[in-house]
Amino acid sequence: MAEHPHAALVRKGYDAFFRADMDALRELMTADVTYHAPGSHPLSGDFKGREAVIKMYGRLFQDSGGSLRVELRSVFVDGRGHVVALHHVTAERGEKRYGEDGCLVFRIVGDKITDIDECVPDIDRGNAFWS
Repeated sequence: MAEHPHAALVRKGYDAFFRADMDALRELMTADVTYHAPGSHPLSGDFKGREAVIKMYGRLFQDSGGSLRVELRSVFVDGRGHVVALHHVTAERGEKRYGEDGCLVFRIVGDKITDIDECVPDIDRGNAFWS
C-alpha cells in the first residue's frame, strides 16, 4: 500500500531538515507558512512566512553549534490535511545537553505546508536549554 502523499511530504521535509537543505524546505512550504514554537526563549513564538521559518531553523543549527539532530519516529495522517510527526531531538549548547521526544502538527493545503505547530513534553526544559 502506498504512503499517503501528506505523510510523504512531511518525511521529505524531515529529510531536508536533517541535511540542512533549506532550499528543499522552502519548496515544501507556502510563502505565508507559520511556525508556532512553544516557550519563552529566543527561538519561541510565531514565525510568519517562509523566510522567517527558514531563518529560525538556521538559528537552531547555529545556536546548537551544529549539534541539533532530529530523528523522525512516526507519521500519522487524517487524510484531511493534518499530519502529526513524532520525533526525538538531541542538541548541545556548551555544557547543556537536550534530548526529548516531541512532535510537529502540520496543516497541508494541496501539496504545501501552511502551518506547523511544535509540541514538547516539557516547555520549561526547552526554555532552559535554548535561553
